Amino acid sequence: MSRANPKVGFVSLGCPKALVDSERILTQLRSEGYETVPEYEGADLVVVNTCGFIDEAVHESLEAIGEALAANGKVIVTGCLGAQPEKITARHPGVLRVTGPQAYEEVIGAVHEHLPPKHDPYVDLVPPQGIRLTPRHYAYLKISEGCNHRCSFCIIPSMRGDLVSRPITQVLGEAIRLRNAGVKELLVISQDTSAYGADLKYRAEPWGSREVRTRFADLARELGELGPWVRLHYVYPYPHVDEVIPLMAEGKVLPYLDIPFQHASPRILRLMKRPAHAENTLERIRRWRGAVPELTLRSTFIVGFPGETEEEFAELLAWLEEAQLDRVGCFKYSPVDGAAANELPDPVPEEVKDERWHRLMQLQQRISAARLRAKVGRRMRVLVDRVEGRAAIARSESDAPEIDGIVRISGSGVTRLAPGEFAEAEITAASDYDLEARLCQAPTGGRAGGKAAGP
Repeated sequence: MSRANPKVGFVSLGCPKALVDSERILTQLRSEGYETVPEYEGADLVVVNTCGFIDEAVHESLEAIGEALAANGKVIVTGCLGAQPEKITARHPGVLRVTGPQAYEEVIGAVHEHLPPKHDPYVDLVPPQGIRLTPRHYAYLKISEGCNHRCSFCIIPSMRGDLVSRPITQVLGEAIRLRNAGVKELLVISQDTSAYGADLKYRAEPWGSREVRTRFADLARELGELGPWVRLHYVYPYPHVDEVIPLMAEGKVLPYLDIPFQHASPRILRLMKRPAHAENTLERIRRWRGAVPELTLRSTFIVGFPGETEEEFAELLAWLEEAQLDRVGCFKYSPVDGAAANELPDPVPEEVKDERWHRLMQLQQRISAARLRAKVGRRMRVLVDRVEGRAAIARSESDAPEIDGIVRISGSGVTRLAPGEFAEAEITAASDYDLEARLCQAPTGGRAGGKAAGP
């Protein structure tokens, strides 16, 4: 009797980009006959995909590695923290192998070395869309790796390298496979989504009977013809981003932009070495909202950056008050090994960082709550994520999974809903971050609108 298929436990930490890396590794392992198991004890070995962007992420990754070692004993480490292997081996010398981010072949090779595969091509089947770690109805679509910017607080380019865009036909082919597998929402991700194709000089590629350019706006236009919701993340505010606004007005792409502004003070932005720091972002936001009034803007900011004065922090608060962003995340600056910002003078005391963080979040909470209250009484289309008893947890066009708010639907008809279905809901109440609603009509089925398209 042949032995059972080898079993791999998998821990995926960090951002959606790391999640896509995990999905790729798992797809390859599954295609080779490996099984994945949800607990350490049932695995023959464990792979931990780490994050190393900030100190909290490093700590979480090191804790996860230790937990896997204690429970299983055989651990392979990959991901962003793997770019600094000495941090891992100093704390956990017993790991089997450490590889860096995007090192898919090295990870697979390490698994082969310590747990050889048992492959039967007649029974080991992988769906065309690959193995995914997200629910069936939404998926992350990674369009590039790396970043050409050298922001002084960031070490991602040293870990993931410069921008490498995927050919547009490859991206569109994956998007079609995902749609055909039942995906209702495509979340476009990269380190710098709006720079997509710059490294390829925006080259055109044949797509059916025509050509498409490897370019941000062109990709958004093509994805907008496929049917699922298209949500754009990690978009730097370059001028050509204006080209996607008409697509939002036409309903082709969700009226949602995730733009990491990071600060409002020109001096601090220069110290951060942020791209597009000279742009008049407030004026551009006004123009965008003039064309698409329902536009949702999400962003992240850093407080307590070295040298940040009280006046510059007040400038950030005033900018937020005028910008009226819908969703905001805020980080207190912390030094990251290898970041250029570590050498800047005038560090901000920790107690000042804490105080500024609380002031910013209190302001944004008020802004967010007011913007949500303005939606009470409106009808909107929502995508159901799950059903909990007599309530359905859904998201509107304004809500990305995991990071934004939810629409909780209760009352008559909710039990007819299922994850992955669209429904019409009337908003009945709002809290600081979430909405309450009742169902307006029966589920609208699987399509998000738009026509099917392909090569």
